[in-house]
Amino acid sequence: MDKQTVIAFTLIGIILIIWLYLNSPQPPQQIPSKTDSTLVAADTSKIKDSVNTKVNEQIKKTLPQTKDTSEFAPATAKENIITIETDLVKMELTSKGARIRKYYLKKYNTWYFNEFDTTDFYNRHVQLINPINGGDFNIIFVTKDGKLVNTADLNFQSDKNNYYYKIANNDSLSINFTYTSQNNRAIVKHFTFYADNYASKVDIEMKNMQDIISSFRYDVVWANGVNFTEKNSVDEATYSDASVFSGGELLTIDAKSPNEPITKDLNGKIDWVAIKSKYFAMILAPKNPSDEGGAYIEGKHLTLGEGVREQYSTSLKIPFKNTQFQKDSFLLYLGPIDYDILKSYNKNFQSIFDFGSFLGLTFLIRPISEYLFLPLFKFLHSFIPNYGLVIVIFSILIKLALHPLTRQSYKSMKKMQLLQPKIAEIKEKYKDDQQRIQKETMKLYSTYGINPMGGCLPMLLQMPILIALWSLFKVTIEIRQKPFFLWIKDLASPDVIYRMPFKIPIFGVDIISGTALLLGVTMFIQQKMSTKDPSQKALVYVMPIMFTALFMGFPSGLNIYYLMFNLLSIIQQYFINHSKKDGELVPVKDPHKKKSGFMARMMEAAEKQAQAQKKSTYRKK
Repeated sequence: MDKQTVIAFTLIGIILIIWLYLNSPQPPQQIPSKTDSTLVAADTSKIKDSVNTKVNEQIKKTLPQTKDTSEFAPATAKENIITIETDLVKMELTSKGARIRKYYLKKYNTWYFNEFDTTDFYNRHVQLINPINGGDFNIIFVTKDGKLVNTADLNFQSDKNNYYYKIANNDSLSINFTYTSQNNRAIVKHFTFYADNYASKVDIEMKNMQDIISSFRYDVVWANGVNFTEKNSVDEATYSDASVFSGGELLTIDAKSPNEPITKDLNGKIDWVAIKSKYFAMILAPKNPSDEGGAYIEGKHLTLGEGVREQYSTSLKIPFKNTQFQKDSFLLYLGPIDYDILKSYNKNFQSIFDFGSFLGLTFLIRPISEYLFLPLFKFLHSFIPNYGLVIVIFSILIKLALHPLTRQSYKSMKKMQLLQPKIAEIKEKYKDDQQRIQKETMKLYSTYGINPMGGCLPMLLQMPILIALWSLFKVTIEIRQKPFFLWIKDLASPDVIYRMPFKIPIFGVDIISGTALLLGVTMFIQQKMSTKDPSQKALVYVMPIMFTALFMGFPSGLNIYYLMFNLLSIIQQYFINHSKKDGELVPVKDPHKKKSGFMARMMEAAEKQAQAQKKSTYRKK
């Protein structure tokens, strides 16, 4: 969870605590005994490639090392590039290592593209392959004489003669890359690409390798992570991680601490491994997972100037049966973290979708977002083309759903406000007897049937819903680079109307957001409407200012949601405050029947405290 989100939830918690403290009766007293740094993209050329070394070390731990042989010598021939274009992607494959060299997503643009230059394809579209080492998707194994072999260094031959292929609709294309050694040993990578699918089928064949591969295993490695694609590198790093799915559970590593690599080595049946950034992912899944397999994942947090990178690697441990011929099949997904697309593969790929977590409430937050909010959000977009309008309608529907809770909260707050003069009279009348003040205040609440916790509890019940929405709008790819109107060009990024020459302390932002300013105005109006106690006047000004500063760095889509929610809350609160039905205090018919639960415990505690004080006073005399 990023710094701004932690601050936001902390402030929300502080507000609830302060509100409860100021609006609830005090408990009986006990008698004492004797950086915008986030908007600077990092220079990826400064990242050192330690990933292959780490993976190799895992294989080399128990094996002797000998001098190199020529059978698997590094490539010396000229590198050949084959370009393949589908309806969804445009990619480059290289003969050096038979790996993916570049991978452009045609439906997703870079943050720096020129919208008026439609001819510059390569600068316009997101490219997912980290440029370090010229590509990814390699095979690593150790020979029986102790030599480490990485196919990234080998020169493969392709069965395709052309340098460009294009497929569309339901078409597919297969390409074989073969490395043949001097002793007629062969390693084959067989790729099958589909025009309408982000996932490819990959077959790896080992021929005559039974007297070469040691330890009865080889590794399929993705060593250079997923290329960072967003302007805000700190925000993107926050949502980047690597994971392993096994036995119906997702194990994730997140490299949050600089210079402290985090690793996880697992043995057993692995369903798939994944590396993701905020919006895009690589997932590698064996067709037939083996109980004798395993996986290795590693992450490293890098601070480069004012930018941040998190670089991850992963490998699948594939059992080698020591036969003359072995074929293993895999599904390789390279594409967006789109919930519906990931779910369509029926392999639990959607588990990597980050629905957010806070205070261990993932078990509650994820189902709300996954089965209610996200489907509703996508349903609304099915007939409302503008995502900004979708967010507006979405906020109205959520507000209607929460109306019973918020209505009860506002009614309780109003009754508490009406009761303040009577409480003030009690405090003045018994100003020298704190225990009597507590007792009389409890009687007052009981007389008018008021639960002092009535305003806070509905707010607490809303918290999982608000947190779920908060997390959803922070990561959903649907609103990435989608405009609303006027100055709001990207609902997934802050709507900057002015950039300051300094950063706001604590919050670390140097921008002025239009939606955040409007949100702050609505918060001020709400505070003004609900705060009548003179002791709480500071909250009217302090909290809106703090939250305005906080929301400056948040996505405009998220701000629009809370802006609409606040506007609707203001309207709701206005009608409740001006309702004649709730405009005066009316004693309940039988106040004794109301003395149950919270109220009963409070009054009982007040009685016991008063009795204890009297006994103590009597003993002193």
